Amino acid sequence: MYRTLLGCSLAGTLCALGVAADAPLLPNQFGPWQAEAPAKTLQVQALDSEWAKWPNGERVLAEAGLSRIEQRTYRNGDDEIALRLFVMRDPSSAFEVYTFMLAPGMTDSGLGGESGGSAHDARFQLGNIVVQAKISPKAKAEGLRELLTALQAKTDQTPLPPVKDYLPQRGRTFGSEKYALGPEGFRAAMSSLGQDASKDLADAVGFQNGAEAMLANYRGEHGSGVLLLLYYPNPQLAEQHLHHLEQALPDAAKRAGATVERKASLLYVVFAATSAEYAQAMRDAVNYETQVTWNEPGQKATDPPIMLMMYKIFLFTGLFLGVATGVGIAFGGFRLIIKRMFPGKVFDRPQDIEVLQLGLSGKKIDPTDMY
Repeated sequence: MYRTLLGCSLAGTLCALGVAADAPLLPNQFGPWQAEAPAKTLQVQALDSEWAKWPNGERVLAEAGLSRIEQRTYRNGDDEIALRLFVMRDPSSAFEVYTFMLAPGMTDSGLGGESGGSAHDARFQLGNIVVQAKISPKAKAEGLRELLTALQAKTDQTPLPPVKDYLPQRGRTFGSEKYALGPEGFRAAMSSLGQDASKDLADAVGFQNGAEAMLANYRGEHGSGVLLLLYYPNPQLAEQHLHHLEQALPDAAKRAGATVERKASLLYVVFAATSAEYAQAMRDAVNYETQVTWNEPGQKATDPPIMLMMYKIFLFTGLFLGVATGVGIAFGGFRLIIKRMFPGKVFDRPQDIEVLQLGLSGKKIDPTDMY
């Protein structure tokens, strides 16, 4: 009953998004690989036989906003590649499905970006698309590079969630990385890493408030454990859900030493650690640094040599004195010439000069006597 309703809801989403059945995303050919038949659109129910090994697979697809499943087989001589393409709501949702398909023991497929698989089974993510490939024994995963180029322009290129980069690199088991943006993905991730007793923490994580989860298994010379990172939109939400998680932690996890710790907007918990020292080492290796200030771009000022400064001071002071002296001489000379040529006409006209007379003698004051 649930699968029927899920299929109907996904079909309705497909129609709402306007995805046409006659517009396949998988190309007719890439490199030497030629499609042997038109692309086929699948319903979620058709995945039952192959997704049985992945519990909650259908629910994870629904949570990630699956809008289309496309399948096509390609041939290159006797070699064969079967491709299955999942179109998700956005790159973050596609990353959840991509990590859901990973399993410990897989290796990097060498296709760049997010890619992994085994000898004859590869999967990779491009934006909001996840591709699963089954490769014949003689074919190689490197042959899919041209397919990536063909699909690149058809995908949403929004950046992937930053929490994936907070996981430490050292000691991490490839294929154990799991990302969850909802409770279904979280429960599936916890179960895949052997933490079934703690999968009910999904109700206390706070996915409805924008929380994101990232998990991975670690194994090294000094121990092993499972690291859980929970990233929130702000430190206030992280502090609020820290207390919820502390209360929701199973007693078995608490006895094993699991504690919830916070650093700004990030919460982290180490499950099934073989020792307290190894758990602390995992927490210390988390690649997360808070940044509370933002530095404006600027330039660094440097003082010139003292001799250059003194040279410029004397140079410009001398120039100023020279200009002032020249202007003064020019003005004085111009005044004298005008007075000689037009005495009492332009400068120092008698009628414009007022002189205070003390009256000590009877001689009348002549203003011209002053010059």
